[in-house]
Amino acid sequence: MVPVDGKEGPADVCVIELGGTIGDIESMPFIEALGQFSYRVGPGNFCLVHVSLVPVLNVVGEQKTKPTQHSVRVLRGQGLTPNILACRSTKPLEENVKAKLAQFCHVPAENIVTLYDVPNIWHIPLLLRHQKAHEAILKELNLQRVAREPNLKEWTTRTEISSNLHDSVRIAMVGKYTGLSDAYLSVLKALLHASVACRRKLVVDWVAAGDLEDVTAKEAPEVHKAAWDLLKGADGVLVPGGFGDRGVQGKILAAKYARENKVPFLGICLGMQIAVIEFARSVLGMLDANSTEFDPETTSPCVVFMPEGSKTHMGGTMRLGSRRTYFTVTDCKSAKLYGDVAFVDERHRHRYEVNPDMISQFESAGLSFVGRDETGRRMEIIELPAHPYFVGVQFHPEFKSRPGKPSALFLGLIAACRRSDTILQNNGHLIKPVANGTSNGHFTVKSHQNGHAFKSSNGSLNGVYSNGNGVHS
Repeated sequence: MVPVDGKEGPADVCVIELGGTIGDIESMPFIEALGQFSYRVGPGNFCLVHVSLVPVLNVVGEQKTKPTQHSVRVLRGQGLTPNILACRSTKPLEENVKAKLAQFCHVPAENIVTLYDVPNIWHIPLLLRHQKAHEAILKELNLQRVAREPNLKEWTTRTEISSNLHDSVRIAMVGKYTGLSDAYLSVLKALLHASVACRRKLVVDWVAAGDLEDVTAKEAPEVHKAAWDLLKGADGVLVPGGFGDRGVQGKILAAKYARENKVPFLGICLGMQIAVIEFARSVLGMLDANSTEFDPETTSPCVVFMPEGSKTHMGGTMRLGSRRTYFTVTDCKSAKLYGDVAFVDERHRHRYEVNPDMISQFESAGLSFVGRDETGRRMEIIELPAHPYFVGVQFHPEFKSRPGKPSALFLGLIAACRRSDTILQNNGHLIKPVANGTSNGHFTVKSHQNGHAFKSSNGSLNGVYSNGNGVHS
């Protein structure tokens, strides 16, 4: 394991998250393992933070402690005693409520912290510091002498700026899992990181790919029109990864619209393959161009199954993990966004790839393959040089995006949407967008699943889901 600070040697503290609900049969083996682990390492080397809900009755506004009391009692019955209680609630815990929890849960009052609702998620570390949660953890682990005061200056600046962003940037997210936004959670976070670095409030319009297709125009014309209105009203288009053929034609139409109308476009994994298929059909005239994933009998297979994969064995057939991509075109936008490096390491998750035997045809028609793997035969990054920002990548750049260090390609997308001269300059050179990498936390998402729009409850990062249609804000 590599410590999060990147320093040599073993980590000082290992964080273990055990999800689920106490009492559920699914978590019992893990509870037992955790109990045995705590006994093996001994007191002073183990600190259990129990997260529990303290609901508030809206009628009288009273905070109820019974759920937490019951949860702790069941936890103790399974051999674990919490050292710290982290109580979720809509408002700060009242002192008498804290005293009651301390008495019946056998946890010191100073070890009870309240995680109440805040405008955005960036407030949480500051909330914990204010309640001295770090001191309680250090005390339980006997690390008071070696620990330093937490340096949250940069984080505080990020939080303060988060509520002052007003100019918006609209991104149309074209996918088939728009009913459950958690499917694209990493992409949403990467968009958020990049938009804040560009000083823009993110607005994500969910566009169900199937709603863009001609068949929807016949069956549900209003839904079809609503989807296209969203797409045409966006500043940029993003087609994320996915599997299966549902919605593929709609994604192809979205890529075509972005290419022909000079709208900033980013395709990730399947999104890149979609862009290649659309280019083959519209520019090269290969009307039946397709991926063998969707049409095994196509006569123009521009996306094929990777040769080292297996179609007969289930499991372990993906190209996974961090892989190196070498830039073959040094003056492309992607290379400059990454800082004019010779290569980048990004994480992958795919079974299909662009057909290497068709690369010369694509490049002759103007599609540039600017990034490849170490063999030079596996395509990793595509660009249209004459387009303001048309980029597709086989890897998943969203996985390495961080609040203070946004993904370069997402940063390029947002910068192109706002036509920024500070980030995309001289055909793509990356300039530091915001000092210390500020963060927003406020963005709005609309979900148009079959033409029905839903809005988040508060427009902040701590959004809710409505009718299962993934209104994540």
